[in-house]
Amino acid sequence: MSITYKRWTGLGLGAALAGSAILTACGQAGTPEGPAPEADTPSSTPAQQSAPRPAPVGEMGEGEGGPGGEGEGGEGGVSVAAARTDPVEYLSALAITRAHAIAARDAYAIGKTDAAGEMFAHPVSEVLLQMEPVFEARGVEPFDNVMSQASAAVFEGESVEQIRQRTETIFETLDAAAQKAPASDLDPGRVAAGVVADQVSRAVDLYRGAMQSDAYEPYLDGYGYYLTAKSLFERQEAAIREAVPEAAGAMEDAFRLLEEAFPTAERPESLAGDASAMAVAEAEILLALSGG
Repeated sequence: MSITYKRWTGLGLGAALAGSAILTACGQAGTPEGPAPEADTPSSTPAQQSAPRPAPVGEMGEGEGGPGGEGEGGEGGVSVAAARTDPVEYLSALAITRAHAIAARDAYAIGKTDAAGEMFAHPVSEVLLQMEPVFEARGVEPFDNVMSQASAAVFEGESVEQIRQRTETIFETLDAAAQKAPASDLDPGRVAAGVVADQVSRAVDLYRGAMQSDAYEPYLDGYGYYLTAKSLFERQEAAIREAVPEAAGAMEDAFRLLEEAFPTAERPESLAGDASAMAVAEAEILLALSGG
């Protein structure tokens, strides 16, 4: 599938295997897995194909170092054309939107008004408007307005609880849209694994970007992707374990590392995550999926 090919192109199979060998020699990095993040209710979805993965940050982006895209490639490499028939691409577009909503909600709760407003608004132009023909063809009513209204509400000074309620409405809307994903002969657990892998990859990419900049947004973006990946995994864990057990184990390894990298919506003064170990964990997920 297209996500798989783009991801391996960006990562490099040789580099992934080399990183795995290095990690084995040095001992695996990671921290004990903490409690599942409460905040999100990521959409449950039928599940995936081979080894999905978005283009690295900036490769198809709206500018240097930021996810995004134009035309047939949506944010971070989502192919609108493929989303018409590929459930992984379709559901990944919804997951991207969910990740931004989570990031926006949690940023607002800690007083980051501008960042929260931008996070709610970002998927409208980069994902939802481009996906509109796909949604229309699948009988999904346009819902970009719920994101735009949430963004406006942030700048109008609504309470944290009001924004939380708006975010829950967004989650419900995304869950409803997920029920109309394209049909596939793939095992539902494999489809779900593909969407989770896509979100993990985005989180890893953005953490690398955050380490190269003092900007808050790359960190916040990655935080949203991490929470979305973990929540999607938890909602579909049984199906994923049955379809691709090795990928499920690799995902848990990645979550332990990402939890250390993204402890809260507030960017730490010092980024303590192990980007190399995260890249290896990501590669192991992709290898497990490509081998199935």
